[in-house]
Amino acid sequence: EQAALSAFPMPAVVCSREGEVVWYNERFRTEVLDGSDVYGAPVDDLTGGLPLADLLRRQPADAAYGGRKYTVYASRIPVRDTELTVLYYVEDTRLKDIAEEYALSRPAAVLLYIDNMEELLQNARDSERAQLSGRVETLIEDWASPTTGVLRKYSSDRFLLIVEQRYLQQMIGARFDILDRVRAVQAGDHQCVTLSIGVGQGETLRESEEMARQAIEMALGRGGDQAAVKTRNGFDFYGGVSKGVEKRTKVRTRVVASALLELIQGSDNVMVMGHRFSDLDCVGSAVAMASAVRSLGKPAYVVIRKAQTLAPELLERYRDAGRGDLFIEPEEALPVLTRRSLLIVTDTHNPRMLDSAKLYEEASTVVVIDHHRKMVDHIDNAVIFYHEPYSSSASEMVAELVQYLSGCTVTRLDAEALLAGIMLDTRSFVMKAGVRTFEAAAYLRRLGADTVEVKRLFSGSMELYKEKTDIVSHARLYGRTAIACDREGGGSQRRIAASQAADELLYIKGVDASFVLFEENGTVNVSARSLGDFNVQLVMEALGGGGHLTMAGAQLEHTDLRQAYDRLTQAIDRQVEETQGRSR
Repeated sequence: EQAALSAFPMPAVVCSREGEVVWYNERFRTEVLDGSDVYGAPVDDLTGGLPLADLLRRQPADAAYGGRKYTVYASRIPVRDTELTVLYYVEDTRLKDIAEEYALSRPAAVLLYIDNMEELLQNARDSERAQLSGRVETLIEDWASPTTGVLRKYSSDRFLLIVEQRYLQQMIGARFDILDRVRAVQAGDHQCVTLSIGVGQGETLRESEEMARQAIEMALGRGGDQAAVKTRNGFDFYGGVSKGVEKRTKVRTRVVASALLELIQGSDNVMVMGHRFSDLDCVGSAVAMASAVRSLGKPAYVVIRKAQTLAPELLERYRDAGRGDLFIEPEEALPVLTRRSLLIVTDTHNPRMLDSAKLYEEASTVVVIDHHRKMVDHIDNAVIFYHEPYSSSASEMVAELVQYLSGCTVTRLDAEALLAGIMLDTRSFVMKAGVRTFEAAAYLRRLGADTVEVKRLFSGSMELYKEKTDIVSHARLYGRTAIACDREGGGSQRRIAASQAADELLYIKGVDASFVLFEENGTVNVSARSLGDFNVQLVMEALGGGGHLTMAGAQLEHTDLRQAYDRLTQAIDRQVEETQGRSR
């Protein structure tokens, strides 16, 4: 065998089971080692650090030695009471260099949108407009100039950059630091300019451009001020540390309302459905939309699992008012569904979170109304995808829509349901409450919404209050966050108690974000809240969940509280490290 290897027409080296070099032929000595000897050396030294086990597992493997590149093949040879491994080296430096250069020179499409230029320049003088636009354009040009790419401005606030992969990798490595540079530009009233970036990496330029458009839509759908990179394997996100930019104009609302009215008038009936464990925002937006549809003369129902809702008081209000027939279970909705039925999904855009996945799958026409930051696995077959991540709540969006649904009426009870939804998601107009939020609240107040009656919807039982205070009492500080694990065997309202406890923990001095974990039916649920300085959505996405910068959640299956706690703290640590890296 040694004689055969000596005469073998390519470099070969033999190593022991422990990975030490025991023999090599003359070709290996002259062509790979350049005449030197390495007997007894670890084989890792000859493979560019690749261990023998990895080399055997992924053969043929790529290796590098002495400034040259090789493809290495391996075979095992049993010898007496041990086993040797023979490695055959094929030198292909030039081929690998050509392949690497080809990969690095592949073009990618980068779309850059200035998120809020229109809002910032709304009341500015012409000279201020030119100055601000010029500063932002100069930053973008300076960022793109070190590349060999082509940058083109194709509208007042939109740019297209075609760049090679080698430079795109540098941009990704720097985590798209142009986001921070642009955010440092301030307009009047200390408002910051923000940028959204969409990157597409396809096989062709056309495919790259299409991927870039999908990526920019995803970046904008998640609130802007971030970069989304789309490849064949999915999305990667960078940034997203600031709050969404509120759009003052209601043009899109009017357009959506007009299209929605046509769909309603052309349907047999309308089903309105929200997410599992529906809260006041979910139920409030759904019931107000269903009531508006009924006032237009079409049969409409709210599809909801009554035993699981977190807003039983609101359902009871409608039953007491003689309107309990609005609410039906998913099993009751399926027989009523026809080919011309319209399904309106509110307060979620994730098909996995719906109260009834089967109803969604059976529906031929779907409309989505949601305000949560866009997730990768969103509903992708909606005829109308009305998604506004800067809105405070789905109830705010519905309150605006019904004003443009010609012929519909909104009752006082519906107005109170919508106001309750807005108050829940804004924490009584403290978080994410923009100009349009207060305009929607004023509209609902004019319809007769009683704020005292709305407040009663938030009242809970003594059992709920005790459970909430018990959760808060067991919280522990972790950096600038507070984490509480609800003990096993809590009360029947633990889901509501957990979310309320997460809100309460934010009142602790020095706490930027709070997390409450509780176990239910083999799944660990996490409620996350923040005051805006800490992005809890990114932490929850790392655990498979989602939500908003200030309010998010996740469900961890096949795990216990201890494991969930460890995963949560690891996700928090990563988020803190990335935030500190950006600040440096």
